[in-house]
Amino acid sequence: MATMSAALAISLPSLTRVAVASTPSASSRIKRATQFRCCADSSSQEQETSGAPPAPPLDKSARSPPSSLLGISTSTWSAGVAGLGFLETGYLTYLKLTGSEAFCPITGAGCGDVLDSDYSVVFGIPLPIVGLVAYGLVTALSLQKNGKDSLQGSDDLDVRLILLLVATSMATASVYFLYILSTKFIGVSCSYCLLSAFLSFTLLFIRVKDIGFERIQKFAGVQLVVAVIIALALTNSYSSATTQLKGTDDFVLEPYETEISTESSPFAIALAKHLHSIGAKMYGAFWCSHCNEQKQMFGHEATKILDYVECFPNGAGKGKKMTAECAAAGLEGFPTWFINGKILSGDQELEVLAEASGFVGEGTEQPKGISQN
Repeated sequence: MATMSAALAISLPSLTRVAVASTPSASSRIKRATQFRCCADSSSQEQETSGAPPAPPLDKSARSPPSSLLGISTSTWSAGVAGLGFLETGYLTYLKLTGSEAFCPITGAGCGDVLDSDYSVVFGIPLPIVGLVAYGLVTALSLQKNGKDSLQGSDDLDVRLILLLVATSMATASVYFLYILSTKFIGVSCSYCLLSAFLSFTLLFIRVKDIGFERIQKFAGVQLVVAVIIALALTNSYSSATTQLKGTDDFVLEPYETEISTESSPFAIALAKHLHSIGAKMYGAFWCSHCNEQKQMFGHEATKILDYVECFPNGAGKGKKMTAECAAAGLEGFPTWFINGKILSGDQELEVLAEASGFVGEGTEQPKGISQN
């Protein structure tokens, strides 16, 4: 059609001259010929001749009405909450890179124990830096969305979905870290960890509110996949992490051996052999007085037979970590016995250990006065 219109346009002057000298029928044929135009030109001509105002062009970036929370748009809420997280992780990143001590006005030195542990690093990257990037991304996307400018090549739904998945990742990681805090750092509270978890959960709620509780069901499968990936990645990263002895961040205690001065009774030696044969283990620490008392109950000869696991072979204190085996056992104190699937905490009388292990001494008898508490 465009080629035909161009040919007619070139021949139009000569046809006009012919029309002046020809009959009216020839003029009408010329008029019919000049009606061949491109489709776009034809529509433009019809709009001009109709006198109607031109229809506004379709805005491809048109958005659905923005959602709000307490009269404030969810994008503004998201930018504000993520901004707080950005400031927090920025401070923690500074502490991590400079080796400075964390200021913990509420929980004291507990923050430093957590922030200096192996759990503060993910695949060799300090966790505050990961949080800084995540909070920064959410802040930037929320601000540009609030400013009505989508990312180049994306629409409003793309931005909302990215924000939702990032918030899901952060909330999943926070749940995982709270689990680590409650199981690996018993009795220790980290205000920065709790604040970051609160901000992450708040961001997820805001993003769900922004998309809508009905529409969010369409993305539930994607969210679940992202959550599983984050959990597996963290588990893999922390598989070899160990926990530093709490409350020993100001000194270093070098390992030493305590002399066992008592003689082993035949009952103690027979019990030690039985415990060794069934794979029973005693977890302890060189600085633990109750561990020393337990060894004195068995005596010098029997203690050598026991399967004793020293949890701090390289010393205790600042920079010294519990062994991976002890950390994986989830110990809450020393000594701790693992006997036939049972866990006995604290130093135990030999009769208690014999009963727990199913030991029956033939021809042996525990001498009175040896047991200690």
